[in-house]
Amino acid sequence: MIEVLSFPFMQRALLAALLTGLMAPAIGIYLVQRRLSLLGDGLGHVAIAGVGLALLTGQAPLPWAIAVCVTGAVVVEVLRQRGKATGDVGLAILFYGGLAAGVLMSGIAGAGAGALSQYLFGSLTTVTSADVLVVAGLAVVVLVPTIGLAPQLFAVCSDEELARTQGLQTRFYNLLLVVLAAVTVTLAMRTVGLLLVSALMVVPVAAAHNLVRGFFPALAGAMLIGVTVSVGGAAGSYYADTAPGALIVVLAIAVFALSWPIGTLLLSGRRKVTPVLPELDVDDLPLPHMIADEHAHQHGPECGHQVIRHGDHTDYLHEGHRHAAHADHYDEH
Repeated sequence: MIEVLSFPFMQRALLAALLTGLMAPAIGIYLVQRRLSLLGDGLGHVAIAGVGLALLTGQAPLPWAIAVCVTGAVVVEVLRQRGKATGDVGLAILFYGGLAAGVLMSGIAGAGAGALSQYLFGSLTTVTSADVLVVAGLAVVVLVPTIGLAPQLFAVCSDEELARTQGLQTRFYNLLLVVLAAVTVTLAMRTVGLLLVSALMVVPVAAAHNLVRGFFPALAGAMLIGVTVSVGGAAGSYYADTAPGALIVVLAIAVFALSWPIGTLLLSGRRKVTPVLPELDVDDLPLPHMIADEHAHQHGPECGHQVIRHGDHTDYLHEGHRHAAHADHYDEH
């Protein structure tokens, strides 16, 4: 490792990898919670259109890629909020429209599709000092809201309807989320590449969920795993003489594979003794909209009660009953 640090280009590469390893899981955990794990792939394809536009105009790729990616993400999210397009349709637009536009403009510029390869698969060792400064500055822009607004973003991603009833501006937080995701994806095109960045946003989060329980421990664990595999992959690529982005993703998948048996052993001895309600037949379920007994306790992400995903909302296990927030009361589920 000392040998790696003796080269300036590897110092820059390791620093860029560290920052990417922090950012990608920090925003990825919200995408996983919102069940938009493939959004990173879609945004990556839109960023390709930005790179193609930069090649066509002879400008620097990063600013154009960020501008196009953020614009595309906002447009799709606005269409989704207004009911003009479903999530699947929006992702399809991101996937195919962005990729086709990028390749088309690259060809018109005379660069060909090969010019896009360093952005598709990453080129970590070519990162310049200016690139590192840009990544560091935008990393602050991404990390401050993802950590500082974690309770609000978690509430919106877990149960948007409940968050709205609690007075949160769900439209603003949804737009903020996709904008931060677009910035993260674009910055990662020099490290893991646009085609692999989604893995770095999702796989460390999945591994952290295997190892710990609770949102905030999972957030910290995902960021730790992201930094470890990013820095380890960047350093390992120097000795193995292989592509850094690919090695980073392979390491992340290896950590995920190990996290399942390790997490099973770690969590088996500290599970809560509160029983989870068994699966019930349809005939045994309570009548629709059965109101739970009144209680002063307010359920939320950090209320201390076990969280159970139930369809499109969240139930909280309270004294053997599942309570779901509904306007000014709780329903019995």
